[in-house]
Amino acid sequence: MTFLRCLFLPFLFLLSACGDTVPEGQSARILAMGDSLLAWHSLAGKSISDTVSRELQEPVVDRSVSAARILYKLPVSGAAGMNIGKQYTPGEWDWVIVNGGGNDLWLGCGCFACDRKMDRLISSDGSTGAIPAMLIGLRETGAKVIYVGYLRSPGVGSLIEHCRDEGNELEARITRLASQEDGIFFLSNKDLVPYGDRSYHAADMIHPSVKASNEIGRKVAEIIRQN
Repeated sequence: MTFLRCLFLPFLFLLSACGDTVPEGQSARILAMGDSLLAWHSLAGKSISDTVSRELQEPVVDRSVSAARILYKLPVSGAAGMNIGKQYTPGEWDWVIVNGGGNDLWLGCGCFACDRKMDRLISSDGSTGAIPAMLIGLRETGAKVIYVGYLRSPGVGSLIEHCRDEGNELEARITRLASQEDGIFFLSNKDLVPYGDRSYHAADMIHPSVKASNEIGRKVAEIIRQN
């Protein structure tokens, strides 16, 4: 999907609050948490996490929720998954797949306070802010972390095309963070979508198509295999 993710519709939250279960006799070592980049197509079993599970032939517990944010203050809905950090559940995780930040900027700053919101999410050097605090906290549990970047629009037909520069800056900062912290991997999808190619997006030109979810899931699985 393009950089900033999902239209905030209450029913998406209800439909996308995943409660994945692990098949009897198996234990899960991979947790996914984030917004609708990860949650999209989960009801059809074709989300990014579903692809990772099929590629690796092992369960992935997906707690991602559409419209979730990194910075989220409401306690009840935050605890239910709208706060990405609170999607974490204790477990013997070897890997945590995570994304976020898009909804904070697009839905949270209203195009008037992007610089201030960006700095709250992650500083220009990648060392401080809500995103580094969350990822370093996940690393302290012993898990390795894959931060999944957003798709960009193909340059046509997207409501959030104007947020491209903010998306590039956010992910440049996350790249700096990953380069400084062992065990944190950043998967960029900035160049995944060819210009003018609509096939990587759903009909709304915001969310990922099944094709995009499959390609991103395969890339995530390859990082896990290699590390």
